[in-house]
Amino acid sequence: MHTLARKLGLKTDPTIFFASAGIMVVFLAALLVAPGPIGDAFGAGRTWIVTNLGWFFILGVTSWVAFLLWVALSRYGAIRLGGNDARPDYGNISWFTMLFAGGIGTVLMFWGVAEPMSHFATPPRPDVEPFSVQAADDAMGFAIYHLGLHTWAIFTLPGLAFAYFIYRYKLPMRFSSVFYSLIGDRIYGPIGKTLDIFAVLGTLFGVAVSIGLGTQQINAGLTELMGVPDSVTTKVLIIAALTAVATCSIVAGLDSGVKLLSNINIGMAVGLMIFVLVTGSTVFLLRAIVETFGIYITNILPMAFWNDALAEYTHEEGGWGWQGGWTVFYWAWTVTWSPFIGIFVARISRGRTIREFVLGVLFAPSVFTLVWFAIFGWSAMEIDGIGADARAALGAQAGQISDAVANSIPLAMFAFFENFPFTTLIQGLAVVIVAIFFATSSDSASLVVDMLCTGEPDAGPVHQRMFWGISEGVLAAMLIVLAGEAGLTALQQVITVIGLPIFILVFGMMFALMRGLSQEDLSEITVGKPPSVEQL
Repeated sequence: MHTLARKLGLKTDPTIFFASAGIMVVFLAALLVAPGPIGDAFGAGRTWIVTNLGWFFILGVTSWVAFLLWVALSRYGAIRLGGNDARPDYGNISWFTMLFAGGIGTVLMFWGVAEPMSHFATPPRPDVEPFSVQAADDAMGFAIYHLGLHTWAIFTLPGLAFAYFIYRYKLPMRFSSVFYSLIGDRIYGPIGKTLDIFAVLGTLFGVAVSIGLGTQQINAGLTELMGVPDSVTTKVLIIAALTAVATCSIVAGLDSGVKLLSNINIGMAVGLMIFVLVTGSTVFLLRAIVETFGIYITNILPMAFWNDALAEYTHEEGGWGWQGGWTVFYWAWTVTWSPFIGIFVARISRGRTIREFVLGVLFAPSVFTLVWFAIFGWSAMEIDGIGADARAALGAQAGQISDAVANSIPLAMFAFFENFPFTTLIQGLAVVIVAIFFATSSDSASLVVDMLCTGEPDAGPVHQRMFWGISEGVLAAMLIVLAGEAGLTALQQVITVIGLPIFILVFGMMFALMRGLSQEDLSEITVGKPPSVEQL
């Protein structure tokens, strides 16, 4: 493999590179040949995980939030991720836009209207009346719970572990480096390489599902705007065009590519949010933003531990309950992104203290997410009609947004904008924002996969980076062309199952990080001296 790597001009670990690429191809071939049986098998695995280990996911992510806050506020918070002279490579604004755009920007565009409306129309709690004031409050609480501190804890814990071990111990920028304090030099052997291969595959498949969702939304927007057919051919052309944009960004590199796209995209997204605030029910929304903070603060503890344990007695259909299809799936899916987002965030965070890192990565995107959902979610629910009296007053206009969500989640955002001025222009802007979010996630994922294979923070050869960017696009396109919805559904089942071992590994990161921190000589934190290998 080393000889082949040299002939191809690759600067990478051949075992990690070729094994990851080979497994991806084999799995894709199997999925294309038998999408139904594979989907059934992994669907059964997902059902078992959700039913028997859903509590583990919910308790686990909550424990990560608590652990991260403790680390940030403890004496370890002053430790700098690098030596004493290390300073951040990026300003706060660029740092925030890159970690956000590379994280869940596409998710907010996809679910900003759809998730609150879904919970508004079908309340999670069995004793809540649909479309009521209580349903609206609960809808906002659950939407922000899913995409606030808990989601960012799934990214922050691996990111902190990566940054700590990579910059304090001068270890390769690989997934396996996080476990150095537990397995030592075995990170360079078969165990470490297996962990790295698994991280690469989790990243590729996790991003592929997001590409599928983003493509559906872009296609829905183009159908609404220009009557473009909602078809397999259209989706493939969308993927091809955006993969080309992402590949150009990959070639440009982190500073010129990802940073530029991220800054542009966040600026456009903020502009879109302000437009909705100004042209909508401004006073109502300003009051709702403040109130939403209260809803989140009041409900975060009950929601963080709620397991719907009485679902068997409160739902006619029995089973695990509403959370099995929402919260548990969210955590399992999100954790497949944690190696990618974790290493990406670590790469752009060198020079920051642990306290700056944790509080910044946890709270800055979470606050933005809360404001985003408050503006889009409350606007959509107000248009739809909150409470029996409001819906009666709206007459035939009541329920237009909830009906749109029920008919097509990708179309929800565009149906929402039909209630605002400059509809066509704003819908077009939304398509562009989704597209750039997609490209940003794709190019940052490709750069991270390349880092996972090379173990170096610096970019590898251009053709090597392009390979991963093109692979992500081809993976999503082939699923759509050859396996259709069955392929995407099967892939979602697969990453849910893959999410369990990754979830366990992230738990291991918490213990590895604690062991490393416990060996720090806190009296020498100011000189950035990490513990010696012998101390471990």
